[in-house]
Amino acid sequence: MLERHPVFPGVIEMNYQAGWRIGCNVYLVYDDRDWALIDIGYEESVDEIIELVRQLDFPLSQCQALIATHADVDHIQGLAKAKAILKAPVLAHPKAVPSLESGDRIKTFAEIEAQNVHLEMPIVKVDRAIVDGDMITIGNRALEVWLTPGHTDSQLAFRMGNLLLSGDNIYRDGSVGAIDAHHGSDIPSFITSLERIAASDVEWLLPSHGPIFKKDDRLLAATIARLKGYLTLADFGTCSPHWPLMDEWDRELAEGTFPEAKPQQA
Repeated sequence: MLERHPVFPGVIEMNYQAGWRIGCNVYLVYDDRDWALIDIGYEESVDEIIELVRQLDFPLSQCQALIATHADVDHIQGLAKAKAILKAPVLAHPKAVPSLESGDRIKTFAEIEAQNVHLEMPIVKVDRAIVDGDMITIGNRALEVWLTPGHTDSQLAFRMGNLLLSGDNIYRDGSVGAIDAHHGSDIPSFITSLERIAASDVEWLLPSHGPIFKKDDRLLAATIARLKGYLTLADFGTCSPHWPLMDEWDRELAEGTFPEAKPQQA
């Protein structure tokens, strides 16, 4: 068995746990023997993630839910495989359901001809549609569902106490999830979602990519101001060839660097 390394009580992030970058951030939220996964990543990573779960001594039969933050291929390509193994229900926002249940390769970014991206998008049945204000219970823990559109029309975040599992809304370097009309991006909605996060009293943001970080009002204000500039400009891009934050996070994972306020083992 592996020693559990929660980033906060009741929350294990699988990249931090492994000590290397498996893919997008996959959060295992648990209470005693009950647990759920928020996102799963690419299909090729499913076996590694489930084996990690097994070695952390979580009963596979006690998976309460497989939750999609949104319907982008790098977050949900492995959902069908994980559901087949774990026999757990899939939860997603209603606007993500058509893409998941039809295997829409365009809206999920699985097919981008201009960049030679050609990925499979396995069809998966959504068992429960979740909307803003819903509560997801995992044992005695509860996740409050926030709809935070902008990156996609189905982008969800999940509040648990002073934590916000914040999806692709904002990262530690101030960048945001890709803005692209093909998969339902909307800049005014994005601004509203970031303003909601900024106005909240959450203390930690647990994003879908990169390191966990403390909520920084100045960072959020600067990001909101930048996106407001996009409302009247045509020069924002989604095709950056390199993201330095990922290099930083690779180093931190290898060094075992956890969030600054790492709690005692839970």
